[in-house]
Amino acid sequence: MINILYRSSVSACFEIEGASPHYAPEDYRVFVDGVERLSGATNVFSLFDLAPDTDYKVMLRYASGKTDSTELHTAAETCALSVRDFGAVGDGVHEDTGSIQAAINSVPDGGRLVFPAGTYLTLPLTLRSHITLELREGAAILGSTERDRYPIVTGLARDPATGKEIPLAAFEGLERPSYQSLLQGAFVEDVSVVGPGTVDGNGQNGDWWHDFDSFPAARPRVVFLNRCKNVTLHGVTVKNGPSWNLHPFFSRNVSVLDCFVTAPKDSPNTDGCDPESCDTVNIIGCRFSVGDDCIAIKSGKLEMAVKYKAPADKYTIRNCLMEFGHGAVTLGSEASAGVTNLSVTQCYFHATDRGLRIKSRRGRGKDSVITNILFDNIRMERVLTPIVINLWYNCCDPDCHDEYVWSREKLPVDDRTPHMGSFTFRNMDCTDSEVAACYIDGLTESPIESVTLENIHISFAPDARPDRPAMQEFAKERCRLGLYLDNVRKVSVKNVRLEGVEGEKLIAGGCESVETEGFDA
Repeated sequence: MINILYRSSVSACFEIEGASPHYAPEDYRVFVDGVERLSGATNVFSLFDLAPDTDYKVMLRYASGKTDSTELHTAAETCALSVRDFGAVGDGVHEDTGSIQAAINSVPDGGRLVFPAGTYLTLPLTLRSHITLELREGAAILGSTERDRYPIVTGLARDPATGKEIPLAAFEGLERPSYQSLLQGAFVEDVSVVGPGTVDGNGQNGDWWHDFDSFPAARPRVVFLNRCKNVTLHGVTVKNGPSWNLHPFFSRNVSVLDCFVTAPKDSPNTDGCDPESCDTVNIIGCRFSVGDDCIAIKSGKLEMAVKYKAPADKYTIRNCLMEFGHGAVTLGSEASAGVTNLSVTQCYFHATDRGLRIKSRRGRGKDSVITNILFDNIRMERVLTPIVINLWYNCCDPDCHDEYVWSREKLPVDDRTPHMGSFTFRNMDCTDSEVAACYIDGLTESPIESVTLENIHISFAPDARPDRPAMQEFAKERCRLGLYLDNVRKVSVKNVRLEGVEGEKLIAGGCESVETEGFDA
C-alpha cells in the first residue's frame, strides 16, 4: 500500500507501507499516468515538477512484477513567480539577496516562488507566511561567506510600550544573540520549501568552522524557525551549515520529508536537525550524514525551561537513514523542559558513534522529564555503541566538569534534578558494534524508571577497538561490553542475543528489578 505523506501544488511525498527499515524490500519503478518517472529503493519517494490542482495516477512496479497504485490530486495555488523576474542572476558570483527578498515579500498568499536552475549567492533571507519556495533541479541557495554582513538578531527584544519580552534568537539551549540564519522564519505559518534543489550554508568556505567561540554572536543555522507553525521541508538537500543545519524552535507541526542533510564528518557542531521545544514534528524518509548528531531533540537549558515550560512533544522519526554522526538519534543534553512521546521506527543507522543516545546531567532541572520513548524496528551497522543513556554528560556547560555533575554520591533530589521515565528498545538488529551493546548509566539519587530491551540482536566486529561509550568524567574505555545498566528501577530483557561479548553479558548495578527471558547471561 502507498500512503501520501504530503502534497504541494507541484510535489508529493509517498511512503510504502511495510516493516523494513528505510529500504524497500525490493526495487521499484514509478509511473505517473503511465509514464515512467523514476526508480527507487527506499520506502519513501517523491515526485516533483507536477502541475497545480491536477489529478494523477501513480503506479509502482516492483522488481518481482507486482504493482501498487494510488491517486493524487495536487494542491491549488494563487500564482507562481520566478526569482529571475526580480533580477536574481543565479551565477554563484553576483549577490542575489535583494532580488530574492523582494520576491519573497511580493508573492501573494497561497503563491509559489520558483528558483530555476542556478546558484543564488545570498545573505540571510527572511521567510513569510502562506507561500511555497520551489527549488527546481539544479537550483541552489548558497550562503555568503561574508560574516560581517550577516545581521545579528538579539536573543530577547523588549516591547517599548508594554515591556514584554519578545524571544527572537537562541542557540544551545539559551536565548542569545545569533547571526541571522540563511533561511529564517519568525512567527510565520503555512510555509513550504520543496523540490530537488539545495540550500547550502557554505560553512566550509567561510570562517564559520574556525575560532567561532570568539564570535560576537552564535553561529547561524541553515534554516531557523522561531515559533512557526505548519512548516514543511520536502525533498530539498540542506548542507554545510555554519553550525546546526535545521533548527525548528518552539514551533508546531513541522515536517521534514525525504530530505538529505549533509556536512563533512569532521565539521564542528553541524547537527542535522535539532527540533527544540516543538509540538508535533515529523521527520520521515530523510537521510543524514553530518559532523555531529544526526537528529538531536532538545528543549532548552534550565533558564528557558523555567520560563516557558515547553517540552519537546509528539515527535515521529521514521524510515530515515543516519550515517557518520556522533549520535543517530539523540535526546538532550539541553532538554530541561523534557521530552515526551517520541517514536523512532524503521530507521537504518550506519557508522555513527552511537545509535540511540540520551544524554543529560544534574542541573537540567525537575521539568526535565524524559519519558514515553519508543525505539522500534532499527537496523544498525558499524555503530560503536547502539544504545546509550548517560546522566553524567560532561560537555557544553561552564560547570560541566564540576564535582556536582560527576559525583557518584547520592545527592539530594531538588529543583535541579532531571527525571528519566520509561524507555523501550525493541526489534533491533545491530552488527559490527565495537564499544558496548548497551550502556545505561542513571543518576544515583534519581534512577531511570524503566528500560525494556526486547527482540534485539547485537554482534561485535572482529576488529573492534576500545573507546568511551558515553561522554562523562572518568569514563573508562570499553570494548565488546555487553548490556551495562546502572541505577535503573526496572529492567526487562527479553529475547536478546549478544555475540562476541568480552566478559559478562549483563551487568546490572543499582537496579531494583531485573527480569530476563530468552537471554543467556
